[in-house]
Amino acid sequence: MSMEASDARDRADMERLMAGHDAALNDLMERHATSVFHFLCRMVGNEDDANDLAQETFVRVFKSRGSFRTNEKFSTWLYTIAANLARNHFRWRSRHPAVSLEMESGESEQTLGSTLPANAPAPNEQVLAGERAAAVRVAVGRLPEEMRAAIVLCEWEERSVAEAATILETTPKAVESRL
Repeated sequence: MSMEASDARDRADMERLMAGHDAALNDLMERHATSVFHFLCRMVGNEDDANDLAQETFVRVFKSRGSFRTNEKFSTWLYTIAANLARNHFRWRSRHPAVSLEMESGESEQTLGSTLPANAPAPNEQVLAGERAAAVRVAVGRLPEEMRAAIVLCEWEERSVAEAATILETTPKAVESRL
């Protein structure tokens, strides 16, 4: 499906949702839930938190359906909601640090969000790609939230600089600078 056709379906579903057809949310979730979940996994680094935030994203879509402007791109609006929830999550986490009782120090938890599909058929190439991807994830994870969000949106989610700027509520120049 082309981007224009996908955008048109999203707009039509949002118009249906705004007109009181609540089932239209299911269609939107079917098309976007996985990509929103992966975006949030990369942002917050935890599947459970990402799952909660993804669900909350669609709750907010439903609650805020009246404020959606049908002349704008739905996915940009959706990712703006998700990015704001991730930002709020970081603020909350900074005030309420989590302490794990299950993991010993030095151990690291592998999550779906931390694994990237390997295209290389040779096992040694898969190992090298996995090590490289892990190093990139660690490095990106250490970045300040604003820089991490720009990288995740533009590099992993393949959003344009302009769309990332809209999602992050900043200018394209600021996104370029963060990249």
